Amino acid sequence: MDIETSLKEAMEIDGALGAALVDHDSGMALGMLGGGRYLDLEVAAAGNTEVVRAKMRTLQALNLDEKIDDILITLTGQYHLIRLLTSRQGGGLFLYLALDREKANLAMARHRLRQIESGLVV
Repeated sequence: MDIETSLKEAMEIDGALGAALVDHDSGMALGMLGGGRYLDLEVAAAGNTEVVRAKMRTLQALNLDEKIDDILITLTGQYHLIRLLTSRQGGGLFLYLALDREKANLAMARHRLRQIESGLVV
């Protein structure tokens, strides 16, 4: 599925507030959907790029032969999920999903994001 379809499917996840596909080398979003007054997806894309880079540097410094599946940031009212793409053509990209904590089921959201990732063609 293409980027737009993937983001639309991400926005169908219960509690979804915004979704983006981001290049973690540049911090630029390849696509965004949702967001709004209280969630600037461009700022979130750039900021979460720094989170991904920091975690990757930490893994390297620890000499861990591990790959990041996803990163969860828990706020008082929201969950922010960062799912690194693992396919050859998706390398260097991550899916970002912001969720309303009261409406979202975190386990289901993570499961659905994995499914979306597996079908994404960039």
